[in-house]
Amino acid sequence: MISNHGQLEVYQVAFETAMTIFHISKSFPKEEKYSLTDQIRRSSRSVCANLGEAWRRRRYRGSFLLRLNDAEAEATETQIWIEFAVKCEYLDVETGRQLYNQYNKILGMIVKMTNNPNSWLLKSRNY
Repeated sequence: MISNHGQLEVYQVAFETAMTIFHISKSFPKEEKYSLTDQIRRSSRSVCANLGEAWRRRRYRGSFLLRLNDAEAEATETQIWIEFAVKCEYLDVETGRQLYNQYNKILGMIVKMTNNPNSWLLKSRNY
């Protein structure tokens, strides 16, 4: 039984991958600090934040799905920043490929939750 968002596998993978991006992005050029570095860190962290918010909104199907949709969009945005980092030669191709594939895994888990929301929603009780 999962009791909080931190126990979700998708959250754990997203958090670990966001931390990897944080550490790797420390080596990005200083001129990218307020641009690519900031964007890739924000979007990768936002995946986790939106998953946490989705977890707490499980009483309402629409709200739950909206947050999952936001997490999915942020994961895709992170993939785009990874592509830019590789093309700008701030990340080597293999590291970029590994990170991109991690986000494919995250996206797959989010889509699975989105396609089966009722198994995640809280059941209302009538007292």
